[in-house]
Amino acid sequence: MGKVLIVDDDDALRRLMRIELSDGFEIIDSGDPEEGLALALEHRPEVILLDLRMPKYSGYELLQTFTSFSRTQAIPVFIVSGEAGGQTKAHCKQLGAAGYFEKPIDFDALRAGIRQIGTKRLHIPRSEVRVRLRVPLKLRGTNSEGKKFEEVATTENISLSGFLCSCATALAINSIVDVYMTSYGEEHVGEAKILHSDSQGASVRHYGCRFVKKTGPWILQ
Repeated sequence: MGKVLIVDDDDALRRLMRIELSDGFEIIDSGDPEEGLALALEHRPEVILLDLRMPKYSGYELLQTFTSFSRTQAIPVFIVSGEAGGQTKAHCKQLGAAGYFEKPIDFDALRAGIRQIGTKRLHIPRSEVRVRLRVPLKLRGTNSEGKKFEEVATTENISLSGFLCSCATALAINSIVDVYMTSYGEEHVGEAKILHSDSQGASVRHYGCRFVKKTGPWILQ
C-alpha cells in the first residue's frame, strides 16, 4: 500500500480525503506547510497532494521546495485547489507539479491519477532556484578577530550553490567557513565563502554564503 501525503489547512477536507483514499493508500496528513515538508522528508511518500492557499507559506512556495529539494524532488506532487484558472495550472506545471485537481474533488479521477503516476515525476531542472527554508547548520572557522569559532546557524533561504543564514559571530567578508548539516547527526557539507553581510542589531548578523568546495550532499542537487 503506497503512502500519500496530504498538505492542506482545511481540516474537514483532509478528513474527507483520508476517508476516500484510505482503502487504497496509507494516508499521512498535515495542515501546516513546515510540518508537511518534515513529513515528506521522514516518510518519502509515493505522492504528495498539496493545496495552494495556506498560512505562512503559499502552496507555490512549498511546491517549489518539494520539486527542488534533493530528498523530495523524485516525489510526484498533485495540486488539489479551488483555483481553477488556466494560468494557475500552467504556473504549477512550470514549477514541477505532476497534476492538478480542482475542488470539489473528483475522487475517482484522483485515485486513478495517483495510481498512474507511480514514482515517476515530471521535473523541470533549475540551475539556481532559491528556496525559503530554515535548515540548521554548524559553522566553523575563524572570526573577524582571527579567533577560531564554532556556532550553530539557521538558513533563511538556500540555493544550489549557497545559502543566507543568521548567526551571532562577526565574520569577515571573503573569509571561508566549514559548513556542517546537523539535521541527521553532523555531516560536513563543504567550505563556503562569506560574500556579504547584513547586520541587524548588535547580536544578529545575516550572511550570504557561496560554496567554494563541496565534500558531501547539499539539500539542493
